[in-house]
Amino acid sequence: MDIGTAKPDAEIRAWVDYRMVDICDASDDFTVHDFQRVARRHIEELATQYRRVIVAGGSGLHYRAIVDPLTFAPTDAGLRAGIEEESLETLVEELLEADAGAGDLVDTANPRRVIRAVEILRLSGETPTARANKPEAARVRSYEPLYPMTGFGIDSLDASAQRVASRLEWMIEAGFIDEVETIAPSLGTSASQAVGYREFSSMLAGRISRDQAIADTIRATNGLVKRQRTFFRKDPRIQWMPWHNDRAERIERAVDHIGEKMQWTS
Repeated sequence: MDIGTAKPDAEIRAWVDYRMVDICDASDDFTVHDFQRVARRHIEELATQYRRVIVAGGSGLHYRAIVDPLTFAPTDAGLRAGIEEESLETLVEELLEADAGAGDLVDTANPRRVIRAVEILRLSGETPTARANKPEAARVRSYEPLYPMTGFGIDSLDASAQRVASRLEWMIEAGFIDEVETIAPSLGTSASQAVGYREFSSMLAGRISRDQAIADTIRATNGLVKRQRTFFRKDPRIQWMPWHNDRAERIERAVDHIGEKMQWTS
């Protein structure tokens, strides 16, 4: 998934000590819990070598899983498969019977959220309210980080849509469609739903046209940009900078500021 994920190439990776690249196969179901465990191990290792460690990326949940004391309940594929066969109404009823306040914490109209809550309930007996009252949950809600950190974000504002279209055009020219065709048969559940891979897999299967795949990818990407912006804007630790021609200087100043504020220790 080199082109579709804008993976740094070998030359860049020889210059910067990147981690968390090529850590699993595209066919693997690599959970956010797996990601958290591996990422934190790398952070602790890097902290003994460098004055600062930079976490960069767009997935809000994965970002918070690294820097915040998020915990993840156990899961069981067999149990989940059985739960998925039950009606949403039955599952919501079971959840509310065990926890009258669950409706305030779980979107009962979202099957995925309800299924996960019931899975946790049946595996551990833990209700949504009990999880929400844990000390680490309060730290997550108050944005109290696990590591000393300063965050900054770059917002392209009104230029987002134009940049999304231009980036997709570059990806196609770089061979993105060939990449999708090569790896589509081996993509796991999560990877097959990644923006771009999902749409162009449908095109290659003959379900939609090339123009439709392009339009759908642009629309899905713009939706992702909007959700990411909303998610990260809620984080009071992030300092925002507009996307201007002097962005390199702004980033350098911001990173230097981070270095001044934090000192990593093993």
